[in-house]
Amino acid sequence: MALRLIETILPENERENLERLLRDEEQVKGIRILGVWVQPVMGVWEYPVAGVWQKRFFENQIVVKVLLQTEQSEGLLDSLEERFSELDGFRVNVFNVEASLPRVSPEKDGQVQLRKKPPVPVSEASMDEERTPPDGGKKPANGAMKLLAEGLKNEKSAEGRVKTKTRISREELYTEISDTTRLTSVYVVTVVLSSIVAAIGILNNNVAVIIGAMVIAPLLGPNVALSLATTLGDSDLAKKALFTNLIGIVASVILSVALGYLLHVDPSIPEIHIRTQVGLVEVALALASGCAGALAFTTGASAVLIGVMVAVALLPPLVTFGLLLGSGYTSLAEGALLLFLVNFICVNLAGVATFLAQGVIPRAKWEAARAESATVVSIILWIWLLAFVVVFLLIRGL
Repeated sequence: MALRLIETILPENERENLERLLRDEEQVKGIRILGVWVQPVMGVWEYPVAGVWQKRFFENQIVVKVLLQTEQSEGLLDSLEERFSELDGFRVNVFNVEASLPRVSPEKDGQVQLRKKPPVPVSEASMDEERTPPDGGKKPANGAMKLLAEGLKNEKSAEGRVKTKTRISREELYTEISDTTRLTSVYVVTVVLSSIVAAIGILNNNVAVIIGAMVIAPLLGPNVALSLATTLGDSDLAKKALFTNLIGIVASVILSVALGYLLHVDPSIPEIHIRTQVGLVEVALALASGCAGALAFTTGASAVLIGVMVAVALLPPLVTFGLLLGSGYTSLAEGALLLFLVNFICVNLAGVATFLAQGVIPRAKWEAARAESATVVSIILWIWLLAFVVVFLLIRGL
């Protein structure tokens, strides 16, 4: 079972509110917190002021680390952001936990249990310590953190528990995917390299070499990012994804056309011929590829596995189009271009549908409403484009 360690940094006087929030998450919403650790933040920090680095001593902040299941991390992250995001010095960091002892195993009812009794995550001294809350009242002797530790042992179900999402948190997903939309020299080079490898594999009818080109998968990130931007209503991410996608496509086509002009291209080669035909099988393949790509991203699967599924529908048809166009086979090149367009539309349509099925939506209500409108428009647009291309294919086949 995958685990996450959520590290929260905030002012020390907000400790009471954080304790209360964690109790609510565990007892009301049903998030199973496996451990809580608290430590003060002390030390000298340097920060720039008007271009001059100054030093400041921080001693009124705490670091709280919470261990829980990956699938339940999004709910806690949303609550933390909603409650403390306006505070000066607030920061949340999410860490992937490779292993943790005592071991944790799932129960039949979907909850979790510790195989061995864990040590108390917060010292008794820190829980019994007398502190004065902001309202001037006296803190109970046992402390809220002790109540939280006791609450962790309670296995009874509570009313209104949230349904666990079998995926990584929205923030992790966004960070991982948005990084792939940056237009860098490395991205352009990977497009060039994968196009060369794919062209060699296609011209030599070598499936293994073609798969090698798909493992590089340069078009993977921008396409998945476009689907995610649609479901979140993030126009900035959508623009970056479209621009990076466009640059990658143009670079691949230009290189493929040049290779087609310089090299001998035989259109009867099976790997070329099959990519000039478009049918329902190709549509199904593209839809499955888009679903697999988006689903694998939400579960944190290997990018190599994702890349093969998505690239099989995008890169080979695009390179085939360029090779045929550069060799003067314009009619066959048209078929390869149509296959790429069908695949491009299906991959993004399936990606949007998969993200929606996984419950990837914005946290704020106003953002969710905007994202819902963008998603509806996007789905209608993709379906309309797919229908237009299919009709064109039917007319072309008459």
